[in-house]
Amino acid sequence: MIRDPKDLKRYNASERANHWVVGISFILLTLSGLAFFHPAFFPLTQLFGGPVWARILHPFIGVLMAVSFLVLFFRFKHLNKMTPADKEWLSRAKEMMNGDDHNMPEQGKYNGGQKAMFWGSALCMLLMTVSGILIWRAYFGFDITLVRLGAVVHAAIGAVMIALIMVHVYAAIWVKGTIRAMWYGTVTRAWAKQHHRAWYRQVTGK
Repeated sequence: MIRDPKDLKRYNASERANHWVVGISFILLTLSGLAFFHPAFFPLTQLFGGPVWARILHPFIGVLMAVSFLVLFFRFKHLNKMTPADKEWLSRAKEMMNGDDHNMPEQGKYNGGQKAMFWGSALCMLLMTVSGILIWRAYFGFDITLVRLGAVVHAAIGAVMIALIMVHVYAAIWVKGTIRAMWYGTVTRAWAKQHHRAWYRQVTGK
């Protein structure tokens, strides 16, 4: 892909790698988790070498995702603090989804929707990690009541996270020019000016 040298840098290689480790880990955990959740999905265990290996690998991949997300969290949390402009953006989100973005407030590097997604994902990740530890019986011996509670929370939050990531992926595809930021690390000036005008002013000085 030929890129304009005037394109703006949005993510460096380390940030993109961090994002993809979290993303790929999530896909693997979703596939193996669904296999454990319902018999209809059990054949998915073959992707991991069979049910025994799927059972062994699932929690370790979970640790990888939790650690990777923790790194990502501390990298971007300062950019995801909610502001009055973000709250206004969220209140007008329906207008934007209907194709009218003329009244949307100027946004920084992330808009209100992205920030809500960030904090929602962080809360879900915390709950998934804690509940995952509770049900990891090969290494932890919690009371059976806690194990059962952990299993319910793990399954419920897993479903919420799948929904969140589906919205995340859909939004990235819907807003043309967004996906290239995670492939190549850059976005066009026109994209930045239209969707993140305050960030555009910050990085260009215009």
